[in-house]
Amino acid sequence: MINVTETAASKITELLAEEQKDGSGLRVFVQGGGCSGFQYGLMIDEGGGMGDQIFESHGVKLFVDPISVRYLGGAEVDFVDTVTGGGFTIKNPQAVSTCGCGSSFSV
Repeated sequence: MINVTETAASKITELLAEEQKDGSGLRVFVQGGGCSGFQYGLMIDEGGGMGDQIFESHGVKLFVDPISVRYLGGAEVDFVDTVTGGGFTIKNPQAVSTCGCGSSFSV
């Protein structure tokens, strides 16, 4: 299961409305790269793909491919707003180490 915080859900809903993609969701994925071996990816997705698992949290749909779901079980998507800017973060209990920027991890 992958969850979305209320703050992130609100921001995702806002972004989908701006893009006029109501009813779409957020694709959450893992790909090779980054300084720790894997990195996270997020993008708007209109309907998911073959074999995707679909999670719903706080009214937001998340689409996760079969490979990424193995690395993201129990993860939480959040949105953090700081004085230097805002952005989505992923809190992943399976990550044994992360890089300084928090966008890559190892398992």
